[in-house]
Amino acid sequence: MYKDIVIVSAVRTPFGRFCGALREYDYFDLGALPMREVLARVNVSGDQVDEVYWGVGDTSPCKDVYTSVAARQTLIKAGLPPETPSVSLDKACVSAMSAVHYGCRAMVAGENRCAIGGGATSFSQEPLIVRGLRWKGFRLGDVKMEDPLYALGYKDFNPVSVDTDNVAIEYGITREEQDEWALRSHQNYGKAWEAGKFKEEMMVLEIPQRRGEPIILDIDEQYRPDTTLEKLARLPGIYGCKGVTAGNSPGLNDGATAILFMTRAKADELGLEPLAEIVSMSSIAIKPHRMPEGPAYAAMEVLKDADLTLDDISVMEINEAFAAVPLVSTLLLADKDKERAKVLREKTNINGSAIAIGHPNTASGARLIMNLMYELRRRGGGYALGAICGGLAQADACIIKV
Repeated sequence: MYKDIVIVSAVRTPFGRFCGALREYDYFDLGALPMREVLARVNVSGDQVDEVYWGVGDTSPCKDVYTSVAARQTLIKAGLPPETPSVSLDKACVSAMSAVHYGCRAMVAGENRCAIGGGATSFSQEPLIVRGLRWKGFRLGDVKMEDPLYALGYKDFNPVSVDTDNVAIEYGITREEQDEWALRSHQNYGKAWEAGKFKEEMMVLEIPQRRGEPIILDIDEQYRPDTTLEKLARLPGIYGCKGVTAGNSPGLNDGATAILFMTRAKADELGLEPLAEIVSMSSIAIKPHRMPEGPAYAAMEVLKDADLTLDDISVMEINEAFAAVPLVSTLLLADKDKERAKVLREKTNINGSAIAIGHPNTASGARLIMNLMYELRRRGGGYALGAICGGLAQADACIIKV
């Protein structure tokens, strides 16, 4: 459990659809947008930041593929002093939440008083890969190109969708339940956007065009207001899956997130009003094919550390890496009691999640924290819990208090 670590600013870009409005953004420029904005919103100069922790799952979209030091290049683009230390970290989808976690650990150790945590992803800039030419040599014949996004996962393991499908079947989660959850995500997002709930966390982007007026992006492009159960039911399973489809999975999205957090004493020194307190964070790992269970085990760990129960939690988000993930994790948190799981789901992902919002994977963990934080503030306070799984079944969870 942490004491007196507070969030004073949090912001993200809108999340772009694959090859959508953000497709031409340079990777470092994309990350610099919220990193710059998170400071500007509270009028804090960059020289107050002791360290930057930045989620970076893939450096191949970067102009410098080899040792791109993405956090460092991004913070320089954002205007922070070049003397600012930084860490680029890869924990797949949990990266941005872990970025905040690592910053909190450093504060507990007395190594810093103010940090930025977040991350960026650009699936649209993902290149095709040609392997082996350097040492095999090449004279005649076709060159085989590899698409890293095809059957997204890990070469020595199943695609993450296949593992998720297998675990969902084991838990008795049906295809229909997954489609219903996906529809709920879009519906909840639409209601939240209409109510203006994302205005606090989302910066509006003006995107220049080669011809005509700039595009004003103030909504996440992944959201599909015309989604219906009938449309979702027509989609085939992906990679042989029985329940997991493109419709009940998130997209391959572009976006970036940033959270400015510090000790309470530092906030007082700068005259800043805390938006929320970081109560506790957890990072866990389980067997690599059990990914949908990860958020539940991370949540159990963070609740234990904070000496809280699920009854103390006002609102919760379990990232929709697939619809099956919150469905499995809530069932596991409810000790596989379907009625208890149903009650728990009523306060879970109330503003939608990755299926509707999008999932630029190494940015998403920080998005969960800020969305829950602003939701608690609208409610007048309470506790919130966010949990997210990542590649090969790592998972993080965070409890915040307003």
